[in-house]
Amino acid sequence: MAEPKAADNKPKVMELEPKTYYWCACGESKNQPFCDGSHAKAGEFTPVEFKMEEKKTVALCMCKRTGNPPFCDGSHAK
Repeated sequence: MAEPKAADNKPKVMELEPKTYYWCACGESKNQPFCDGSHAKAGEFTPVEFKMEEKKTVALCMCKRTGNPPFCDGSHAK
């Protein structure tokens, strides 16, 4: 299995509006942390769909190693 490319070594903290988002799982997107379709060239990866039900500040994983995608679980510190 291919390893994803780390887009950064810290999470992206941002306020998201209520809607459906697609988190980049491969690390190749030019629109990090969101998918731009680059996974089609990267191989085995599929974006992670997630829905925000209300406006909320979240920390999205940028190292692509989280055990709770798309949210940061501190894996970047390991």
